[in-house]
Order: sequence, then C-alpha cells, then structure tokens
Amino acid sequence: MTKIEIIIKNCNKCQRCVKTCPFGYISFINESLVIDENCTYCSACVSVCKKKAILITRKEEKKDFSGYRGVLVFGEQREGKVADVVYELVGKGRELADKVKEDLYCVLVGNGMEDSAYELITYGVDKLYLFNDTSLAKFKEDTYTTLITDLVEEIKPSIFLIGATAIGRSLAPRIAVRLKTGLTADCTELDIDAEKKLLVQTRPAFGGNVMATIICPNHRPQMATVRYKVMRKAEKKPNPEGEIVRKNVNQTKIRDRTKIVDFFRNNDGANITGAEIIVAGGKGLGQSDGFTLMKELADALGGSVGASRAAVDEGWIPYANQVGLSGKTVRPKLYIACGISGAVQHLAGMQTSDVIVAINKDPEAPIFNVSEFGIVGDIYKVVPELIMELKKKTSAKNTRGI
Repeated sequence: MTKIEIIIKNCNKCQRCVKTCPFGYISFINESLVIDENCTYCSACVSVCKKKAILITRKEEKKDFSGYRGVLVFGEQREGKVADVVYELVGKGRELADKVKEDLYCVLVGNGMEDSAYELITYGVDKLYLFNDTSLAKFKEDTYTTLITDLVEEIKPSIFLIGATAIGRSLAPRIAVRLKTGLTADCTELDIDAEKKLLVQTRPAFGGNVMATIICPNHRPQMATVRYKVMRKAEKKPNPEGEIVRKNVNQTKIRDRTKIVDFFRNNDGANITGAEIIVAGGKGLGQSDGFTLMKELADALGGSVGASRAAVDEGWIPYANQVGLSGKTVRPKLYIACGISGAVQHLAGMQTSDVIVAINKDPEAPIFNVSEFGIVGDIYKVVPELIMELKKKTSAKNTRGI
C-alpha cells in the first residue's frame, strides 16, 4: 500500500513541486497544495521539496507464494509447427526447475498439435497442457490470452517464460496485466536464486550500454520474454516420463474482438535467425554496392547476408537483415563481420555465434575482441580473395566428383 501526504505546516508555497511533477498532478487551489488522486507516487515532488512538506509512505503487504511452484513455458506454434525458440526455453526452464527441485510445464495452444505435444515431452517437460481445437489454429490475442491466463491461475507456476517473438511480445504483456504481475522483456540471460526462488533476469538497457539485472520479489508468476538464439536448445531425454493434460476450450468464456480474414506471408525480408552461416556488412563498406560483395561471399558459403544498424540506417540494406539489439539475435555456426566496428548493440545480437571472423582495416576495432579469427585489411581486397579461394575449392571438389 502506498500513500502520499501533505504536511501543511511545512509548506512555504514555493511551488517547486508543481513545476516538477511530470504528470501535472500537483496544483495550488485557493492557496492550498492539492495532489490529484491519480498520483503515480514517482517521488519527483519529494526530492525537490526542501521543507519536507510532502511525504510518501510505502508498505508492502507480505504475500504468501508457497502455492506457486514450477516453471511454465509457452509452446508457441505457427501453422502447426512449434517455434524453435520453444526448445531453447524448455532447455533453460528444465535447468531452472532442477535448481529448485520443481516441475517443468509447457502450454501448447493450436489445432492438430498432438504429435508436437508428444515431441515436447521427449525434451524433459514434466507436464504439457494441450489446448487442441480448430478455432485455435491461428494466433489470436484475445483467445490465447484468456485460455493461458485461466491456466496460469489454475496451476500457479512460479515462473512463466515466453519467446520474445512477434507473437510472444504481443501475448506476454496482455497476460501479465491480467495476472497483475511484472514482466521483463527481451531477456538474454536467466538464472535463479534457489534459496529465495527468485528468477534473476538479465536484459540490455540504456541502448545496450549496460546489462540490467531484474527480479520480481512481490508478484507471481515471475514472467519474462526471452530472445531467440541466446539459450542452448534442450536435448532429448532417453526415457521421458512426462504427462499430457488435454484441456477443454470453453468458447462461451472467450471474448474475441477480432476476425481473421486472411494471412499473407511476407517474403521480402531475410530469414537470418535460423541461418548457420552469416556474412554481415557494416558502415565500413562505405557504399551500398558493398552488399553485392557480401552476398557473393554468402552465396559461396551457402549462407545469408546480415548487417549492422549503421548500414541499415544508411539505406544500403533492408531492416530485415539487421543484426543487433534493435534487430535480430542470431547464433550461426559461422559469423563473418565485414566493416563492422563492434558496438555493444551489435554484439548483443551475434556474440554467441560459434565462430566469429572479423575483417576490418582498423586493428583497434572492438569486434576483434570477440572474434576467434581476425583479418586486418581492406574489405574490397580481402573478400574477393576469399571468394576466389572458395570457388577454387568448389571447382576442385566438383572435378573430383566427376
């Protein structure tokens, strides 16, 4: 419980608080200080009042979370196929659940998802809750939110993990509001304080310049959306013993404010999140034509083309190719960074790649600090030589095959 009080005898009517309030909730009426009931208790007024005429007191009610147990993962699916990020969340969820000796749950919503449910069980899920209905084939915020919120209130997981995908970013805040709990978005790392059973959530903040560590001690479940490609995928268990719980869909309870007319797949953007090899270009390319060279190298390797934000901002390549904090997170087997300095915002999206190769004419570029291999030189001299060597090897291989 939080309340704000005015100590009238201390107020000298300087009106500093009126000017400071960012919401305009403080005013003087008939020479008296008045604070609007919509006050957010931000404490800006308290910090500027030299006479201590405004007092904010906060008293947290002690809550009993003993009924909350286990880790729940949202099993996102598209067109009947479970999203890859789910397997990463199951892997991390299993690790967290084991640390506190609790169960790992998963909720799967869709149509014709029986086989996927059995498949997820093999990755170490203790109990999978399956909503299987023709009306659930396509993602709809209202429907999914209602079903999952009701399930969470029923099973009371201590932790709830959702992929930071387009669907996850739309769904998670709606569920969090319904449950009146906190939500940490775009996490890149998760751990747990086993003694207090607190989820320790890490995410980039202030434009990626710092990594913030966040906990949610006063509400349950502890919710987080997690970036794709930052966690290791779960491994199949030799003798899975998980259980599938089939849930009924009560259509009368669902408030659905939208109607899906049709779906159109956008084929214009690059699908780099699942690429095993990425050749990325940055502002060091100097011109848009540099990406023609990047594509030639990527094609020679059988990979995809990525880019830094600086290159995208220059208009040299579409946003769909952007790697980094404000772009996509990737985890390829090979990442070749060409003309990319290595700003922390870019590193946040690719530094977990298996092997990083940097090509830059600046020997002091930060990208070399995270690279397994570095080439100091002119991109327009180095890359063509790499392409030529790759073509020679391909030609020799084909000749031997003949």
